[in-house]
Amino acid sequence: MLAAAGQAAGEKFEIREALIGGAAMDATGEPFPIDTRALCKEADAVLLGAVGGPRWSDPNATVRPEQGLLDMRAAMQVYANLRPVKTHPALYAASPLKPDRLEGVDILVVRELTGGVYFGEKSRDENSARDLCAYTRHEIERVVRMAGELARGRRAQVASVDKANVMDTSRLWRSVTTEVYAKDFSDVQLEHVLADAAMMHLLSRPADFDVIVTENLFGDLLTDEASMLSGSLGMLPSASLNADRRGLFEPIHGSAPDIAGKGIANPCGTILSVAMLLRYSLGLEELASRVETAVFAAVAAGHRTGDIAEPGGAALGSEAMGDAILAAFDAAG
Repeated sequence: MLAAAGQAAGEKFEIREALIGGAAMDATGEPFPIDTRALCKEADAVLLGAVGGPRWSDPNATVRPEQGLLDMRAAMQVYANLRPVKTHPALYAASPLKPDRLEGVDILVVRELTGGVYFGEKSRDENSARDLCAYTRHEIERVVRMAGELARGRRAQVASVDKANVMDTSRLWRSVTTEVYAKDFSDVQLEHVLADAAMMHLLSRPADFDVIVTENLFGDLLTDEASMLSGSLGMLPSASLNADRRGLFEPIHGSAPDIAGKGIANPCGTILSVAMLLRYSLGLEELASRVETAVFAAVAAGHRTGDIAEPGGAALGSEAMGDAILAAFDAAG
């Protein structure tokens, strides 16, 4: 898809490949090798595949594939993870929610990505374990600012999700967010929502949300839940951006080891991540929209992988689904 997009735009994208995660561990012993780190720092954007698999799934292992992903995020300083969730009538039947709950859903989740419990100090012995959740004013301010800027191009509504009734990090989050929006985003409507309430509202009234901004752990959980709105985890892309809008782009799903090698995975999340790459890191908005339109045109025409296929309907393999999207992209040129 990147090659086709480049040809359509009269651009030639230089694409380099590098190892990360389990494959990198097998080749080098490290989940994020030095050569991969160097390429990531040189690139205008990084398109990432899943990093894990059953061979590296021991939770007690000292080195794990996921460490490579966390190290990559830190090395690229991509502190804001953008996860769009938009429903399409052709996929209403694939969602467990009733169609009337899905109408008009268009949410952008902005997840803080390089702080919080995932990056905090950790310790464990036979009788106890500790994961420290820590946030600084700077970490909070920069991500809620990005959420506000993005909201200005949408419906100008931001829901900040926290657990300020329990956690001190959330109380700081709420205080800093309130201060930033009162000073610099008076044109954006700000609402504070507790994380457990946000979980419920995502299923009961998802169309009410515009932009959601939240910390690392809550963002991870909320967007996996939100995938049920779109019909499948395989439909959701993501963009992780730094201050210069250089980004790391990937579908939000993992490696799905139960179907590995079968050629039946849904490629839509990855292709939609390519669209986000074109938009946010390369500034090619028209081309990004054309890729997104092609994905949903193919789906609307009845082309589906197994995870989004209609009951009793035919399911395409990954390659055939990709070909259908590429044909829709070419037809729109």
